[in-house]
Amino acid sequence: MGAGESGVGAAILGKKKGFDVFVSDKGTITDHYKEVLRNFEIEWEEQMHTEDKILNADVVMKSPGIPDKAALVQKLLDARISVVSEIEFASEFTSAKIVGITGSNGKTTTTMLTHYVLKNGGLDINVAGNIGDSFAKQIAENDTSHYVLELSSFQLDGIKSFAPHIAVLTNITPDHLDRYEYKFENYITSKFRITMNQTASDYFIYDGDDEVITKYIKKNPIRSRLLPFSLKEKLENGAYLEGGNIKITIDNNKFIMPTKDLALKGNHNIKNAMAAATVSHLLKIRKTTIRECLENFHGVEHRLENVLKINNVQYVNDSKATNVNAAFYALDAMKSATIWIVGGVDKGNDYSELYPLVNEKVKAIICLGVDNSKIINAFGNCVDNIVETQSMKEAVNIAYKIAERNENVLLSPACASFDLFENYEERGRQFKEAVREL
Repeated sequence: MGAGESGVGAAILGKKKGFDVFVSDKGTITDHYKEVLRNFEIEWEEQMHTEDKILNADVVMKSPGIPDKAALVQKLLDARISVVSEIEFASEFTSAKIVGITGSNGKTTTTMLTHYVLKNGGLDINVAGNIGDSFAKQIAENDTSHYVLELSSFQLDGIKSFAPHIAVLTNITPDHLDRYEYKFENYITSKFRITMNQTASDYFIYDGDDEVITKYIKKNPIRSRLLPFSLKEKLENGAYLEGGNIKITIDNNKFIMPTKDLALKGNHNIKNAMAAATVSHLLKIRKTTIRECLENFHGVEHRLENVLKINNVQYVNDSKATNVNAAFYALDAMKSATIWIVGGVDKGNDYSELYPLVNEKVKAIICLGVDNSKIINAFGNCVDNIVETQSMKEAVNIAYKIAERNENVLLSPACASFDLFENYEERGRQFKEAVREL
């Protein structure tokens, strides 16, 4: 169900493994994926779900975008038909060692950085999950001995036996609450599913400064070996900060690196580097390789990406900030007055944690969404200048008029993109194009 990257990838793998495969999408399937399905001689339908056909399945791979509450999904569950995510389905067909990375923020940067270090360290490794080609497609076409997977809570909701050898949890802040009955505890439980099938021979790397995580671990024992990372506390086993150095200790085996040498700046990136370095240390990558990679990795597209400086105004693309906490990091990183482009599909956001930063740094707010009322209500008392726009080009042009020398124009939407854009990548690309046209 669902003919996006994960659905088509699962179909290819299913076909290769001898399944009788049928792909069904309630929306329109893109021409690219139709072509792929035809090439593999896989039967498909679009703009409908043929229920009797779907309810006759042995296993249904449900795309992460389809909620569990969907009527057809409920019928499948009532009929005791196995409904799984692509990650679960694919993992049964590989014996690779898996590093699984989840969290509300920082998971893409941590995933890309971890993959970069492990690849440079000589491992036979692919990156998948929420990035690039699907996990299933890669197993079908180019299986490797190791994978780094970026995993969303939706993907983890569909696992049954999937167990990463190393699980990483970057942090937990409220996100996607519209999918979790607006209950933060449901979302927390969902994130911790990454540890659900781990054993004592596996590892769990997590932010030891995150109270949500540490509270959960105290109440819900985890079988795998715990390796926290912290900016505040000295740790016997794990990663911590001391005297401007990252220090990692695992069974008296030590790794040290000065934070001033990290290519990625900011405290959140020190944590991302700690997580990636801990994984690399566990997988026996040479310390000099880890250091060199952390010095050379310059980040991910659409995440605090400096686009251009025009008239001494810095334009920053942070389209990947689809929740409040990500926007918090972005605003926190701004060192001068900022024109903030924000908005999209609100996922149950609480904007109050942004008030101090907005008061301190934001000169004007440009709303970019179909419904901007919540943002206007939230920040009306903090910022005098709030403008509503309906297109990226309009938003950037207005920002250009408002911005003065040494200021920033920051796209950090704090919301999903689906009202005006296909996804956050398209939103980020449109921002960069509009800036270049200035």
